[in-house]
Amino acid sequence: MRFRGMMNVALVIFHPIPILLLSATMTTASAFDIILRHGNIYDGSGGPPFVGDVGISNDVVLAVGDLRGARARAEIDCAGLAVAPGFINMLSWANESLLEDGRSQSDIRQGVTLEIMGEGESMGPLTPQMKKDLVAQQADVRYDVKWTTLGEYLDYLVKRGVSCNVASFIGATTVRIHELGYADRVPTEAELKRMQDLVRQAMGEGALGVASSLIYAPAFYAKTDELIALAKAAAPHGIYISHLRSEGNSFLEAADELLQIARESRVPAQIYHLKAAGEANWPKLDAVIAKIEAARAEGLRITADMYTYSAAATGLDAAMPPWVQEGGYAAWAQRLRDPAIRHRVRIEMSTQTNGWENLYLAAGSAEKVLLVGFKNPKLKSLTGKTLAAVARLRGKSPEDTAMDLVIEDGSRVSVVYFLMSEENVRKQIKLPWVSFDSDAPSLAPRGAFLKSNPHPRAYGNFARLLGRYVRDEKIIPLAEAVRRLTSLPAETLRLDRRGALKPGYFADVVVFDPARIQDHATFDKPHQYSTGVVHVFVNGRQVLKNGEHTGAKPGRVVRGPGSKGGSTRASRAGGEMGE
Repeated sequence: MRFRGMMNVALVIFHPIPILLLSATMTTASAFDIILRHGNIYDGSGGPPFVGDVGISNDVVLAVGDLRGARARAEIDCAGLAVAPGFINMLSWANESLLEDGRSQSDIRQGVTLEIMGEGESMGPLTPQMKKDLVAQQADVRYDVKWTTLGEYLDYLVKRGVSCNVASFIGATTVRIHELGYADRVPTEAELKRMQDLVRQAMGEGALGVASSLIYAPAFYAKTDELIALAKAAAPHGIYISHLRSEGNSFLEAADELLQIARESRVPAQIYHLKAAGEANWPKLDAVIAKIEAARAEGLRITADMYTYSAAATGLDAAMPPWVQEGGYAAWAQRLRDPAIRHRVRIEMSTQTNGWENLYLAAGSAEKVLLVGFKNPKLKSLTGKTLAAVARLRGKSPEDTAMDLVIEDGSRVSVVYFLMSEENVRKQIKLPWVSFDSDAPSLAPRGAFLKSNPHPRAYGNFARLLGRYVRDEKIIPLAEAVRRLTSLPAETLRLDRRGALKPGYFADVVVFDPARIQDHATFDKPHQYSTGVVHVFVNGRQVLKNGEHTGAKPGRVVRGPGSKGGSTRASRAGGEMGE
């Protein structure tokens, strides 16, 4: 009998659960709760698949191999299907959508079992004013803010019930707002120390590291030294992860900044959603890849993630200079009412610069800026129209229309920018140090979610990788794609017993049909589930059965290696609450 990574009748202790690695002679019915039979097992290592069985008991994988003599309470025939570790979404915006619907349907139906949140902004720590702002900024999804720290938020989310596991970085933007508000200035020594203390507190609560998002105000105002100090506070257990200061005109310089932060803070670093934005900048991708590979050869632990589309989604704030946004949304909107300021903003929106990231110009025209989400019900009818089309309807320039929409909507307005090269997308998929993200919430075609149009990556990113790029275009082998969806991000984040099908690992498992997995979401009709994922297990409980959600919510908080056991103010609630 073939048992991968197993010892004969050996007891290995993994805190807090003893895991028995079964011998070939242990075949009692009580040994397993579930056996997945005859599947093509992709264990996450990147090695070739093999036909075998996966035995699950409680929340862990007990055995992987030939279990012909064993029995279980439930057995599932997986012949002809791929059996793999659950996928890890390296950049998720499910922090609010899971409060609306904890089933995480659009991602679960693609095999995602762990959502990693916190790009620049995290759901804690919060001051009383930040709590008020969080409520004021809510649009289609409404919720009460019943937490203060990041650890409390994660515990609160899981206590409410989620189908997926959840984890988060501490946002560099969040700790900056906590201490400086939205001001464009350097923190004092005392303020920076408090910011570092907030990072250390979050690391103790299980944060995975510190994350920045540097094209947006007020994150844009942070200098490199500030980011190095915060990254040092995340050491020794965390990583620094960043939406670079530029993915366009200053792409190379922004990559150099990330490498400097990694060197000086002595922490691993990752680039969020690697891309070259704007046609004039597409050729720069090769130089950035060369910089990263040279740094890796030097011994730096540098990685990246990406989504599998050539369009980005963010807000109209990325079309306007950061100076006009200082002080937060209210100050920004008030400035846009001033004719002199509007004139200056109009000119800067239309002028190439290396001083800030102008995605409006990177898209090339207002025809390539798609309006997808509004807060104001009176503007919902514009959803799905281009900025150019709305400008024509209103008889104004695209620049003035963008400024008007920000004022009228009470928000930055959600938009899609068509920015990237499909050739570069394929090139990035081939890179062995790149994992994958949706950069989107986890949704369902129901209720509040239907009031806006998401980027189709919310419903299709992972299925698109496995269907279009792996099966149809054969850019990378399926085994390598599974590695990059599972063990690579788990190893990068140093997660405990996640990301592989091994005895003793948590039973996060996806069973899918490589011949049928397919994305269906489009920019015109984004609320469409992907197909081809058959079964999904999270911590040993089935959340997807024959392609349909079971309603189970066994998700847990997955904490980083610096965790001291949960939030500082909220006690852990055992089993479902965390590890």
